[in-house]
Amino acid sequence: MSAILTWLLVLMTATLCLGIWIGPALLAVGVGLLEMFTNRPTHKLIGAWAFNVLTSSDIVSLPLFILMGELLFRTRLSQSLFSGIAPWMSFLPGRLFHTTVIGCSMFAAISGSSAATTQVVGRITLTELLNRGYDRGLAVGSLAGGGTLGFLIPPSIPMIIYAVLAEESLLRLFTAGFLPGIALAGCFMAYMGLRATLNPKLLPSDDHGNWTWSDRFRSLIELGPVAFLILSVLGTMYAGIASPSEASAIGVLGALAVAAFQRTLSWKGLRDALLGSVQTTCMIGMIVLGAFVVGTVLANLRVPQFVSAEITSWNLSPFVLIMFLMFFYILLGTVLEGFSMIVLTLPIVLPVVLAAGFDKVWFGVFLILTIEMAQITPPVAFNLFVIQNITGDSQTYVAWKVIPFFLIMMGFTALMTIFPSFVTWPADFILSR
Repeated sequence: MSAILTWLLVLMTATLCLGIWIGPALLAVGVGLLEMFTNRPTHKLIGAWAFNVLTSSDIVSLPLFILMGELLFRTRLSQSLFSGIAPWMSFLPGRLFHTTVIGCSMFAAISGSSAATTQVVGRITLTELLNRGYDRGLAVGSLAGGGTLGFLIPPSIPMIIYAVLAEESLLRLFTAGFLPGIALAGCFMAYMGLRATLNPKLLPSDDHGNWTWSDRFRSLIELGPVAFLILSVLGTMYAGIASPSEASAIGVLGALAVAAFQRTLSWKGLRDALLGSVQTTCMIGMIVLGAFVVGTVLANLRVPQFVSAEITSWNLSPFVLIMFLMFFYILLGTVLEGFSMIVLTLPIVLPVVLAAGFDKVWFGVFLILTIEMAQITPPVAFNLFVIQNITGDSQTYVAWKVIPFFLIMMGFTALMTIFPSFVTWPADFILSR
């Protein structure tokens, strides 16, 4: 077993240090281990595995959700979100600060991407906040934190990858991620409201909003396209009308309808959206295939069982084990992006977590939360890069301002570990009806 682990580490390090893309690197590692430690026909197995994993019902939804996000990126949804949310925020401490988190939550429910959520919502809300005189640091931090919700609130692209690799129901994962996503957004808003209450200087003194009730109700019209898409995608899934793959197709049609209604999608924009979705899907597909090959080979060589037995011999309590994994993923997130973290660690970590008694769906939500933290953990922090492009601030400045939101996410993850039913109960309740 030591020889297998040594070669696994050597092959993985060598391929990554050579700058090979993560998908082909994983595939090369899997093929190398297969050739060295088994006598199975590699060419036949790879073909069969590729067909099985890339034609699964869950992964069929991946290119459609990506296409939906590409289409929505080219609409005026960001302006509609701000115009529809802002008039209602004058009641809350923190006022328009909350437009960022609420906007991110709503766009996350129709995009599935953290970076896209940050980019689309931030280019309008952050500009508006800064122009109106709101505190720059809190505005930047709220966008960085709120943008991570794109991975947790369904439909989530990382959840699709986890569902395929862990062989878990995608609908159960989507259902389990919704309530924690909304609760985490509520924690962000509570923090901003508290900060604004304790330090009123964070708010501009002349921006109380002169909206009448008539203005507020008229503003709801601006949220119509977003509400339409949320009902089209999430509503059809939770009502049992459509499967995740069918809902993704409905989402694409809905995105096209919104783009046509807003008159924002040209033939060039449609071509760019299709080309972008094909490129992203091919990249993720290669990563998923490579991870599946590595995971299957390691399972056949009984590496996960060996690692699980070794960690079990440490006699760690389940809570200590999960906290150890959380800090491990936070550290890993400083050098790897989220997709790589999932595919590199899942074949070994998942059996250990299941042996400790944790639910597979619960661990999926936990893993997505740790990936969200990686999105705002320098130096490899995609959300921070997006915000840098919007504001022109240095990464050091943005990273410093996001620390409170990072700590909120850590505390939320710990509470989720203490009360796991908070994640699993909604899925069991809704899907059992």
